[in-house]
Amino acid sequence: MEAGVLITVILPVSLSVIMFGMGLSLRLADFARVLKQPKAAVIGISAQMLALPLIALLIAIAFKLPPELAVGLMIISFAPGGATSNMFTHLAKGDVALSISLTAVVSLVTPFTIPLFTLLAMEYFLGSANTFELPLLKTIIQLLIITVIPVTIGMFMLSKWQNLAEKTEPVIRVFSVVFLFLIVLAIILKNKEQMVSFFMQTGAATLCLNVCVLTLGYFLGKFFRLPKKQTISISYEVGIQNGTLALLIAGTLIGNSTMMIPAVTYSILMFVTSYIFGRILKKIEILG
Repeated sequence: MEAGVLITVILPVSLSVIMFGMGLSLRLADFARVLKQPKAAVIGISAQMLALPLIALLIAIAFKLPPELAVGLMIISFAPGGATSNMFTHLAKGDVALSISLTAVVSLVTPFTIPLFTLLAMEYFLGSANTFELPLLKTIIQLLIITVIPVTIGMFMLSKWQNLAEKTEPVIRVFSVVFLFLIVLAIILKNKEQMVSFFMQTGAATLCLNVCVLTLGYFLGKFFRLPKKQTISISYEVGIQNGTLALLIAGTLIGNSTMMIPAVTYSILMFVTSYIFGRILKKIEILG
């Protein structure tokens, strides 16, 4: 797969803009809300940080993915939710405030966890054959600059210039979803001769991951007797990952275009599965 300036330059800048937009919708109260809803927060964060990577590991092994593709699948599972999970939560009439709060908290944690978990995944799947470097401290600093600092600036802007922030945030929210679609489309067009091969290699595994974690989030909410709106939020927060960040980790920070392939197929399929999942939720609501 070819990366080029799209991945090395445009993607990091655009991700910073997206994270800035997230900050424009966040207040300190959103973080405090996690403490006020500890049951839903603990379930959502635990499922996303622990259960999701474990399921991805089992799927990578079960589908016998080649090492670099397996690492790419794991990188997806390490990423937080994003604007897309918040959007689908809104469309499915879930608890959008909870979804935003979970996205915010996990997004602040993952700059520290993603580099460590990715190094462990590379060691497990690549072992002595690993020729790719991911300096831990340098990667953490890069992710903090690209993700956490823009969020902080956005929050500061909201606190000081609320009207401007409220007008800007919806535009960037739409941009974040459209940009992911466009960058995936650009990668597809640039590698159109290989796309069938990409889907044959990782399509089934990424589809399985997406369906499994969407279902996991829903049944965890039901099992722990959470309100319906919170159950929907956790389903999408666990089931939809930040594909843009996964592409950044694989393509920009590691510089391995093969590891980007699962993120591409996942980003395409998650829109389809998330829409279908939302329709199923509506039917369940009608029947219930």
